[in-house]
Amino acid sequence: MNRLQTWARVWGPLLGIALIAVALLVVAPTVLSPFRLNNLGKYVCWAIAGVGIGLAWGRGGMLVMGQGVFFGLGGYAMAMHLKLEAAMATGGPDAVPDFMVLYGDGTMPGWWEPFRSGAFTLAAIVVLPALAAAALGWAIFKRRVRGAYFAILTQALAVAFATLLVATIKQTGGFNGLNQFTQFFGYNLYDPANKRMIYSIAASVLVVCLVVVWQLYRSRFGELLVATRDAEERVRFLGHDPANIKLVAFALAAVMASIGGALFAPITGIISPSDVDATASIFLLAGVALGGRALLLGPALGAIAVGFGRTALSESFPDQWTYFLGLLFIVVILFLPAGLGSIGSQVRGRLRALRPLPRRTRVAAVAAGDEPEVAR
Repeated sequence: MNRLQTWARVWGPLLGIALIAVALLVVAPTVLSPFRLNNLGKYVCWAIAGVGIGLAWGRGGMLVMGQGVFFGLGGYAMAMHLKLEAAMATGGPDAVPDFMVLYGDGTMPGWWEPFRSGAFTLAAIVVLPALAAAALGWAIFKRRVRGAYFAILTQALAVAFATLLVATIKQTGGFNGLNQFTQFFGYNLYDPANKRMIYSIAASVLVVCLVVVWQLYRSRFGELLVATRDAEERVRFLGHDPANIKLVAFALAAVMASIGGALFAPITGIISPSDVDATASIFLLAGVALGGRALLLGPALGAIAVGFGRTALSESFPDQWTYFLGLLFIVVILFLPAGLGSIGSQVRGRLRALRPLPRRTRVAAVAAGDEPEVAR
C-alpha cells in the first residue's frame, strides 16, 4: 500500500495531465461542433493563465489580482501582428490597420512597425511580460511588500492598463479593442481547419505548461517557494533571498498569462480592455480558487469549468446567470475553501477517521493511557 501511495503521489499528477491531453486533443475535437470547440479554446486560454496563477498564488502565496495586465500584453501583441497581417494582405507591405484610418490620420506609430514580423511578435509575447514582471517584482519584493498591499497594487495596475487602452483609441482601438482578424501567420482564419489548428496549439500549450509546473513543484525551487510562502523569515535566515524566489514565480506566471492572451486573440477574434481589466483579472482568480489554487490540475480545470459555466448559464439565464455563478463561489468558499479539487482528499480523510484502529495500535494506546475507559 505504501508503494502504491508513493507511486500515486509522484506519478498521479502526470497521469492526470495525460488524461487532460487526451480529453482536449483527441476527444473534444471529435465530439464538439466547431462553435463549441472554439469556446473550449477560449476556456483553455484562461486555463493557461490560471496555471501561472496557481504557481504564484497557490504555491507562492502571492495574490496576483492584476494578471489581466500580462494577459493583455500578450493579447495585444498578437492582435497588433494580426491587424498588420490583415492590412498587408489587402493594401500592400506598407498598409496600416483600418482603425487608424477611421479614428486618426492614417499614420502608424513607430512602435507598431516591428510587429509586422511574426518572429518579433512571438519573442515579444514572452519577453515583454517577463521584463515587466521582473521590473515590477523587483520593486515590490525587494521592499518586502506583500499580503493585501501586493494584491491592491497589482489590481490597480490592471485598472490603469485598461484605462490607458481606452484612452489611446488611435493607437490601440480604444474601448472597441482590436478585431476583424483575417490571417494567422499566413493561414486564413475563416477556414474551420485553421481555427481547429489554433485550438490544438492552445490545448498543447496548456499541457506543456502543466508539465513545466509539475516539474517545478518537484524541484528544489518548488520546495523553496512553498517554504517562502509559509515561513519567509526562516528562508532568509537559511541564506536564501525570498524576493528572488518570488520574483521567478511571478515572472513565470506573467509569461503564462501572456501566452494565454496571445492565443485568446485569434481564437475569439477580438481583444479589448474588458478582457484585461480588474474584472477580468478577478475572473481568472475565481477559476483558480474554484478548482483549488494549491493543486496542480485545480487551476486549469477550475478556469475551464468557470468558463463553461459562464457560457451555459448565460445561454439559459441571460439576465440571472451572474447570480448563479456568484452563489457557486459562495458555496465553495464556505464549504470547500481549498477548492473543488480538495473533495477527494476530504473524503479520504473522513474514511480514515471512520476506519477502526488496528489491534496493536489500540493496545499501545491503552498502555499509554490514551483510552482510560477501555483500560478500566
